[in-house]
Amino acid sequence: MINLDTDAMTITDVGHLPIVKQYAKQINLVGTIDAIVQNEMQVSPGLTVLAMVLDTLSGRSPLYRLQRYFEDKDTELLLGEQIDPGAFADHNVSRVLDSLYETGTGKIFSQIAQNAIGTFALDTGCAHYDTTSINVFGDYGWPDPLFHITYGHSKDKRPDLKQFLLEMLCVDRDIPIIGATRNGNASDKKLNNELLGGISKHMTRHGIDPGAFIYVADSAMVTRDNLKQAQKNHVHFLSRLPANFNDCGRVIEQAVAADDDQWVDVGILAKTPATSKRPAAHYRVFETRVSLYGTDYRAVMVHSSAHDKRRHKRIDRLLEQKHEQLVAVVKEATASEFFCQADARLAAEKLAVNARDSYHQIQATVVEQPKFGRGRPPKEGLRKPVGYRYQIKAQIVQDIQAIDPLRQGAGCFVLLSNVPPSFQDRQWSGSDLLAQYKEQYGIEKNFGFLKDPLIVNSIFLKKNERIEVLGLVLLISLLIWRLMERTMRQYIAEKGRTITGWDNRQTHRPTAFMMTTKFTNTLVLTVGRQRKLARPLREEQKEFMTALKVSVNIFTVP
Repeated sequence: MINLDTDAMTITDVGHLPIVKQYAKQINLVGTIDAIVQNEMQVSPGLTVLAMVLDTLSGRSPLYRLQRYFEDKDTELLLGEQIDPGAFADHNVSRVLDSLYETGTGKIFSQIAQNAIGTFALDTGCAHYDTTSINVFGDYGWPDPLFHITYGHSKDKRPDLKQFLLEMLCVDRDIPIIGATRNGNASDKKLNNELLGGISKHMTRHGIDPGAFIYVADSAMVTRDNLKQAQKNHVHFLSRLPANFNDCGRVIEQAVAADDDQWVDVGILAKTPATSKRPAAHYRVFETRVSLYGTDYRAVMVHSSAHDKRRHKRIDRLLEQKHEQLVAVVKEATASEFFCQADARLAAEKLAVNARDSYHQIQATVVEQPKFGRGRPPKEGLRKPVGYRYQIKAQIVQDIQAIDPLRQGAGCFVLLSNVPPSFQDRQWSGSDLLAQYKEQYGIEKNFGFLKDPLIVNSIFLKKNERIEVLGLVLLISLLIWRLMERTMRQYIAEKGRTITGWDNRQTHRPTAFMMTTKFTNTLVLTVGRQRKLARPLREEQKEFMTALKVSVNIFTVP
């Protein structure tokens, strides 16, 4: 029992950070880095990185005033050692960052990821790859042959800012095992090519059979060079056939013309509940084959009801825009009068031919307009015209033959793969390939995490090398974040139960962020080296601790 001497007592809000520390311990974060990085600093590189990870996952921007962050923290509980916060002064942290860079961020993260694969028995059957751009504020004009911060294609629609790219390869849906920072103007197509050339070695290094996994990437992967690289290295892949390939349009036309019994109804794949504003998408697939650069591949045409609605609206907007442009042209042409009927007919023919667009036709005719002299018309008999004028009348009509293929192809996209129907001791139908491709959303969520302003408010480090190390810290933070989330969901699936989520509602898909909110204001009383929770954990907190497979002792025992 703690003697509650208030003069010697400290109260610390530890929140969810002891859980983060416990997961860092399970992947041997500190020990792995200290074994790889040569450094004689007062605080080891491993502990410094752990401190930055804790800082990152607390919702602050890492690598900035780390010393101040730990001034009111229980460093012994969170780091395993009693450390003076002054040891995390900016100049000390900077020296550690430089050491990490010299050792190689890719080498460090690869080893930590390998630890995670073994400890958590991650499913490495499919590996998802993608890149994203990270904006930076500042000049960053220093030359670096390996990592160049510059202008490039901004995926955040900020071409005014310099950027670097972050690439990531994830297994078990969204667990990163390979990550690296790349030049801001690097091409996704070339980055795919480089990874395809070395991915077999990467997987072998992680203890994964190079021929037993599927490489999943977006359409930037489908180029002549990349397909040859995949074939050369015996990589099984799943990607999206770019819409500008002729074969993409041909497959869609073939699928649209096929009988209904040739389609496979996949149904709904979404794992989250649908809402009135966001109804779940319904999928159908049609499989055929295509030949690209002399090699045959499986082509799975997918129709999505969600894509269908969005693209029909896009088509409607396009047709409306085209129609408005034609209205202006027709208005000008029909405002003129002609003295000669032949001239009017010639002008009508030109209007019908020249003014039409890809989706509309102009139906133009010539109307004879009589002209009468001055004065009142006779009381009896018809008024005789003194002459005639000729005017064009035109009607804009949609070209059904041109629009029908556009609408029929709405909501359709084509998946390309060389995965055989029987692979990895299981069957891979077109529906299975679609379900696996949809898991690409996991890596997109990861990019959302890395760009979350609560995680990284802005990137302003003064050296390119330290930006790269920041990428390492963020990847390690993401790895731990996803491992926590995976453990909770796996436990719930195994037990067939739910957990208390938002607004005290039960959920079977808890998130790591949801977990952090449950441990807000978790206070620990400390007297000397004895610790005790200020109040017992609530039932919902115990639920999460059980799902996370960690003991309550992590809040009181360093």
